[in-house]
Amino acid sequence: MGANHEFQLKFLLVGDSDVGKNEILDMLPSENQPIDSPLPYIAAPKETTILLEGKRVRLHLWDTSGQGRFSTIIRSYSRGAEGLLIVYDITNRWSFEGIKRWLVEIDEHAPGIPRILVGNRLHLEFKRAIPRKEVENFAAKRNMEYFEVSTLAFFNVKESLTELARLVISRNGMHRLWRCNRVPSLQELSCRSVVKQLETVHAIDRLPLPLSLKYELRSFARGAQCYTYTLPKTKKKQIRLTLSEMSARQVASRSPKNCYAESCRHERERQRAKGCVLM
Repeated sequence: MGANHEFQLKFLLVGDSDVGKNEILDMLPSENQPIDSPLPYIAAPKETTILLEGKRVRLHLWDTSGQGRFSTIIRSYSRGAEGLLIVYDITNRWSFEGIKRWLVEIDEHAPGIPRILVGNRLHLEFKRAIPRKEVENFAAKRNMEYFEVSTLAFFNVKESLTELARLVISRNGMHRLWRCNRVPSLQELSCRSVVKQLETVHAIDRLPLPLSLKYELRSFARGAQCYTYTLPKTKKKQIRLTLSEMSARQVASRSPKNCYAESCRHERERQRAKGCVLM
């Protein structure tokens, strides 16, 4: 492991051929010299670095050819794979149906490995063949995170890799290794402070900051669970609350006034049990 990296993780990109797995890899900055692959049906790996909560994580990304020999890949080489990106093309219904076949192989030969579902070529939204809601339901039933990415606009590519890295590190308990007792840097404290004030991760894009700093903020945003929560629909207008607002409402519901009323009610019930009603 390099001195400047907290972790090294090995990810495997799986899916049918022509879904754009190589497009995803080509868009990422490379940090390694070209080497020969040990297997003829796997392209040479690509190394790149992502930020996760301000920490540098090196990824080794392997692209399968999509020839339907995933079981051979697992037995021969990828036993050390720690995460799977299952990729399909949003403009190709057949590639989405192929995901089901890949999942059967994965569950048989690589059960328990964290995986996420990636819909590629979002820039071809006007040619979409599978409704987004259908894919989201499919992923939710299988406990997978779902990302739609565009290699043309470089949208959600690193975000999907970062989320998979987070799943791997959290599941293996490795996050405890970097949460040791230490003094956080001023930049880390500043990033966490900014993230706490945001309602959604996408609000980072509207900040007047350099792109490099926005990317670092995103690496903290998911760790802080800076998401917008939606309450169930009612007859009134839908209410959207952030985590801080939800906490404030919970505190208000336990105000002294409510506690006093609750105490009086319990006292009346106790007195009734004794046979004398408290007026």
